[in-house]
Amino acid sequence: MPRTIITFGTFDVFHVGHLRVLQRAAALGDRLVVGVSADALNERKKGRVPVFSEGERLAIVGALKVVDEVFVEESLEQKRDYIVAHGADVLVMGDDWAGKFDEFGDVCDVVYLTRTPAISTTAIIEHIADL
Repeated sequence: MPRTIITFGTFDVFHVGHLRVLQRAAALGDRLVVGVSADALNERKKGRVPVFSEGERLAIVGALKVVDEVFVEESLEQKRDYIVAHGADVLVMGDDWAGKFDEFGDVCDVVYLTRTPAISTTAIIEHIADL
């Protein structure tokens, strides 16, 4: 039986940490579905609009060979609906979210992957701003 993995993120200023987490998520199953945060969601969540637009981020993530499907994540409160709608067997998130999505264990397995050390979108944006 094919195993569907789902994950979520903003994926702004795409970097090797994003690539590694998606590769590791994809290795857990047969099909990887990725929810890319809407511009409005990112602004509400992080207090700033992304550097790259929602459409650009969808195109970047969707072009990766490990990704089978992308969609826009409009709301954090709809994660359960997204998991069920995409028939996900496993929800994968970075370990910075450890424990925060355990409530979905009744509809899928929940796995937290270790983030790539010493790299973050915020740090990259701040570094560029300082140049």
